[in-house]
Amino acid sequence: MSILICGSFAYDTIMVFHGQFKDHILPEQLRILNVSFLVPELRREFGGCSGNIAYNLHLLGAKNLPMGTVGKDFTAYAEWLDKIGIKRQYVRVMDDSYTAQAYITTDRDSNQITAFHPGAMNYSHINRVTDAPGITLGSVSPDSFQGMIEHAQQFAEAGIPFVFDPGQGLPMFSAEQLNNFVAQASYLALNDYEAKLMQDRTGKSPEQLAKETIAVIVTQGAQGSLIYTKEHCYEIPPAPAKVVKDPTGCGDAYRAGLLHGINQGMDWDTIGRLAGLLGSIKVEHDGTQNHSFTQDELQQRFKEAYGFAIE
Repeated sequence: MSILICGSFAYDTIMVFHGQFKDHILPEQLRILNVSFLVPELRREFGGCSGNIAYNLHLLGAKNLPMGTVGKDFTAYAEWLDKIGIKRQYVRVMDDSYTAQAYITTDRDSNQITAFHPGAMNYSHINRVTDAPGITLGSVSPDSFQGMIEHAQQFAEAGIPFVFDPGQGLPMFSAEQLNNFVAQASYLALNDYEAKLMQDRTGKSPEQLAKETIAVIVTQGAQGSLIYTKEHCYEIPPAPAKVVKDPTGCGDAYRAGLLHGINQGMDWDTIGRLAGLLGSIKVEHDGTQNHSFTQDELQQRFKEAYGFAIE
């Protein structure tokens, strides 16, 4: 029951601005925007959607295979994956490129401004879903334009259910292309902003999109999430975070819980709560792959947050 995660690997350079962006960006002056932020804190972390989701699935004990293209500077990341036991036979090195790089600035309200260099990610379409046998569930997460299109088509043609998780890649696609993804995918995963953008592009609300899929999942940050199916909308309450340190990678942690729950045949109430708890555990730590937990610790946190145990 392996999960194939098609998406990016990246080095995240994370900077923390101790003020608020809104105090430095004047809406009436956006046409001549020229701002600078003093960032006393800086970290370089392992990231990328495929890497982050794989890390969280690994913590859950789920069999998963990340798939992506990386650059000549991937050595340190590769050593990390080997150390923690994540398989990388479908992570292809492009010797003439750099691994994707994300430069993320976070303010004290957890708002983020990100600049992204795709690098080797541009070649992700070279990998094929059919290269990985024995896959029971997939994910098409932010990646290159062509890679996302081809991987979705390959999952659909192979009859493998998959989550379409466009993330920051959503603006790349036209309404026709997004509707094609919806027709191919079994599940859609969006945050609340992406859900609004998806509706703006396609003219379809989450409720309407749920009529064409098994479920549409919309995360709402600290407010929890909504899971739309053909018959019902599940309102998932948030799991309390002990402390809020860094929102980077929370969506990927949530998606790992989503994929694991679906693959294990859990009900939507449990899936949404498990996914939300993983997001909360992540937000308590700096970086995207620095948190950890045992299965007993996860069960205890889940019961404390929601009043029942994971079956």
